[in-house]
Amino acid sequence: MNTKETAQAGTFYPDSREDLENLFKKFDNGLPANYNSRLIIVPHAGYIYSGQTAYNTYKFLDKSVKNVFVFSPSHYERLYGCVISSYDSFKTPLGALNVNSELTKEFAQFCGCDINDAAFEKEHSIEVQLPFIKYFLPDVQIIPVVYGCENFKNLTEVIDHFYQNKENAFIISSDLSHYYPAKEAIKLDNYTAGMIESNDVKNFEYEQACGAVGICGAVNFAAQKDYSFIRTGLTNSSATTGDTSRVVGYGGWFLYEGEKNEYIKENYSELLIKTAHESIQSGLQLGSYPPAKGPCVLEENGACFVTLEINNNLRGCIGSIIAHRPLITDLYKNAHASAFSDPRFRPLSQEEFANIKISISLLSTPKRVDFKTEQELLDKLIPNVDGLIIRDKNYQAVFLPVVWEQLPDKKEFLNALKQKAGMPHNYFSETLEAFTFRTIYIQK
Repeated sequence: MNTKETAQAGTFYPDSREDLENLFKKFDNGLPANYNSRLIIVPHAGYIYSGQTAYNTYKFLDKSVKNVFVFSPSHYERLYGCVISSYDSFKTPLGALNVNSELTKEFAQFCGCDINDAAFEKEHSIEVQLPFIKYFLPDVQIIPVVYGCENFKNLTEVIDHFYQNKENAFIISSDLSHYYPAKEAIKLDNYTAGMIESNDVKNFEYEQACGAVGICGAVNFAAQKDYSFIRTGLTNSSATTGDTSRVVGYGGWFLYEGEKNEYIKENYSELLIKTAHESIQSGLQLGSYPPAKGPCVLEENGACFVTLEINNNLRGCIGSIIAHRPLITDLYKNAHASAFSDPRFRPLSQEEFANIKISISLLSTPKRVDFKTEQELLDKLIPNVDGLIIRDKNYQAVFLPVVWEQLPDKKEFLNALKQKAGMPHNYFSETLEAFTFRTIYIQK
């Protein structure tokens, strides 16, 4: 059997089974994964720098799969397109991983790539993934791929083709920004994270990540399927070294086959209600509420409305239309504002707080509605589903989908929204803009 020997064991990661297993145990925070994903984005630096982030991401990799494609950027060979190797297996301190030769051949035929063993000899971006794979999925077979100059849309086609088989999973190996001062790196990596988490890579620059092609290919696939990337970690090398002068960024994400807000509701509804409740309580007692650090997905930018009711009567409603800050921050600020800063009501009292009902609406990204006439706009609205934003010059107003319960007629719904914006009910102009959005409701 033609086995690829390790080149980075003892440098990027421990070279003994015992040391490697002990390190993995140290990385384990005891929190179970709440989703089985078949595609992850993970860093590929030395384990002392990015191992924790990688471990936290691998936990979400579906353990039932039989094959794992590993897409890694080339650091040592100048390549055009993708290449495969002739190896039958790859050695790790935990044992060898066998290559699925059949799928490797099928992949090579699908994308027209060649064998290039030299590209794999020292390539750390692929080697550092292998011990994680062996640890979490000991019996899986791998399809290792190294790429250079490549159109990310070709990678999207590859993922789309092989993803149809539920026995296949995918690892996108990539670090983030390289060698910026920490303050600049944090801004750039947060910008990159926002692009990944919003499925929008049209302005993605290769300097944002060494595995930009892999990231863009995966995100483009997610956008086509209406899937979402959920963050598992975002950090940089200064967290380990303390040196903030020149850092490398690391991030982890797993692919969720659905809309991010659905995942949040399913797993963190109780935490969100608790956060809103404590934010309001702090306003009654302390005047401010710093939320405790929560799951990484709540650190992603998100938009929400917080609605308060007493005896089924509205008692406050404040929110954000556009995701412009971490969801956990947006939530506690909007909860506080709903209780104490809604101009329609006096500030909430301690007596009222005991009877308050809290509802949270998580908003999707607004989508522009193209229309030339008011009737065309009305025809495109879906009652009880669409929230609506209208704006023209200094006019702007929003209705959440719940408003359809009071205004089920499309015409009445739109007219009431115009009046809320300060427009006459018969207002229309060529510059009028409209955007629809969906909401996920969470109630106490």
